[in-house]
Amino acid sequence: MKNLPQKVRSKKLSSRVDLTAMVSVSFLLIIFFMVVGELAKPKIVDLSLPDYDIRTCTWRGGCGEERTTTILLGENNRLISYTGLLAVPISPAKEINYGKEGIRKELLLRNKEMLNYSAKLGKPGRGIVVIIKPGKKSNFKNLVDILDEMAIAKIDTYAIVNDFSPEESKLLASN
Repeated sequence: MKNLPQKVRSKKLSSRVDLTAMVSVSFLLIIFFMVVGELAKPKIVDLSLPDYDIRTCTWRGGCGEERTTTILLGENNRLISYTGLLAVPISPAKEINYGKEGIRKELLLRNKEMLNYSAKLGKPGRGIVVIIKPGKKSNFKNLVDILDEMAIAKIDTYAIVNDFSPEESKLLASN
């Protein structure tokens, strides 16, 4: 008998595909896009501006100068503070230091007094309003320091203004 050629059977390959690598890449892409999406959100700071002009006092009931404390920042870590309007101050302009025994103590005391006063008037929670005026010769560190003091003293309402009156400029320039 002759040897008949036998059919050669091919090996059947496994039809399973290993998806481990694709799952890992998918998770990495998901994490990447989540992080990028979070970083792309704009970071903003709330800014409250008064609805009246402080120079003309056009707001009904006066300007609230009893609530207003102005801080002038000058060169060489100079800090001058006064309450009310400079022409008729409630507390006169005085040079004060940064730190716990300086501006922080002043802000805490003034804010506590104003909170008590406003509670007696039936308007609780209305503390002082601080106007921060950095001079042209003041440095950025002083501005950051005074903003830190606002956070420590829990002053809710403050504004950074670069509009100096001539009297304030003279006060800051004097020794």
